[in-house]
Amino acid sequence: MASLENFELPQSVAVEEATATPRYAKFIAEPWQNGFGVTIGNALRRVLLSSIEGVAVSSIKIDGVSHEFSSIPGVMEDVMEIVLNVKKLKFSCDGTLPRTLELYAEKAGPVTAANIREDGATHVLNPEQLICTLDRDQPFRMDLELNKGRGYTLSEDNKHEDQAIGTIPVDSLYSPIERVRYDVQACRVGQHTDFDRLELEIWTDGRVDPREALTQAALILREHLQVFTTGESGALFAQNNGGLTEEERKLVKNLAISINDLELSVRAVNCLISAQIHYLGELVEKSESQMLKYRNFGKKSLLEIKEKLQEYGLSLDMVLKDSVKEELMRQIAQQLQTTNANEE
Repeated sequence: MASLENFELPQSVAVEEATATPRYAKFIAEPWQNGFGVTIGNALRRVLLSSIEGVAVSSIKIDGVSHEFSSIPGVMEDVMEIVLNVKKLKFSCDGTLPRTLELYAEKAGPVTAANIREDGATHVLNPEQLICTLDRDQPFRMDLELNKGRGYTLSEDNKHEDQAIGTIPVDSLYSPIERVRYDVQACRVGQHTDFDRLELEIWTDGRVDPREALTQAALILREHLQVFTTGESGALFAQNNGGLTEEERKLVKNLAISINDLELSVRAVNCLISAQIHYLGELVEKSESQMLKYRNFGKKSLLEIKEKLQEYGLSLDMVLKDSVKEELMRQIAQQLQTTNANEE
């Protein structure tokens, strides 16, 4: 196992509390071995900008409107303008996704995001956002489908076979990160001044707290780097599962089952493998809408998979605790190590 004894590593990350807000924070970590400030800072910046999950509108349906090129009597904006305004909506959601919210107005004047009827688990973060303008008293109703994702999804990718007539897919900007900046400065350790001090600044749009975003980014990096650990070095990621309950240990055991061991149809297995889903733990965090986006994956395959998951007490769209994920990664790594050893 490689030794880290000669490496200087930060013991904690400090937050500049005087300037911290729900949308901005500055993090400071030191000391790093010379050069690692740039390595870690750049990696975190790229992951923060590309891979943090967020909630956005994926499609809308307006009463009396059949397509996005329509105009609506009594509404000053055309449907294309309404779509552009909808794309600017910001949401937070504590419940399962996808879900549908309703917007309703009937009085002449501006219709804003404040007219969206929240459902308790979902909150509009910019209620002042203009949606359209009614030039007379009349009912205006619109359904908004919310989804969870990463990065940016084009409206074409938000189209599904089972969408109702009149559903208008929209581009979805899921990323809640507006800007990330890092700076590396020299710092002292004893008599040596050639160590790195990393300062990382994160700006968000309010859908995620900067601290939570940084935690997500670090976990994503760790999960992607784990594949490079082999043999004894895998112990770096091993966690004492004594902190898990008996129920959670049984859950991890099921989540670590390979897709190839489920006796699914060849079509379903091929679809999952092509989507880079190899274990139940990777499958259960997907939503139905995400699954239906995969190539050649239809409702029949979806039903087959849901029934198979039920056999193990699992379902789609599950939210797994970090401790469960960590133990799952450890068990999968052990399985791969054993498989590789047997093949040799």
